Amino acid sequence: MPKLDDCSWHDSADNFPTDLPQENGATHIGMFVAWAIRQGFWTDDPYCAEGVEKVRQRKMTGRDFLMEFSDGKFVSDDLTAEGRRFAESYYKKDYFNDYFGTVGDGLPTGYEVEDSWENYDRVAEVIGRRWAAIRK
Repeated sequence: MPKLDDCSWHDSADNFPTDLPQENGATHIGMFVAWAIRQGFWTDDPYCAEGVEKVRQRKMTGRDFLMEFSDGKFVSDDLTAEGRRFAESYYKKDYFNDYFGTVGDGLPTGYEVEDSWENYDRVAEVIGRRWAAIRK
């Protein structure tokens, strides 16, 4: 089960602001995870079914889901085959630049981005365009 990202990789990074909580290292991951869940690309795992439903209903952010149900880790096995193919190409190469370019305006790093549904909507639009482009 290849790990695509992990909150711990970020909260210990040299550019991670020391005044931010650890979960800020998972905000960008959580927004992609929320997009995957809302697109139906998350596997049916009974352990996290309640959390998946909360994300679908916008009662829990993707970051909170990631921290509560995945220990801050995003692994390719969490995704359906179609979601995995997309994540392994897009997430690893272009996602963070798209994320920061969309919601990081004026911030020193992407770790200060607020974990909100408004920011998610902006990021999800970009991910959706990337997804649509590869499906053509």
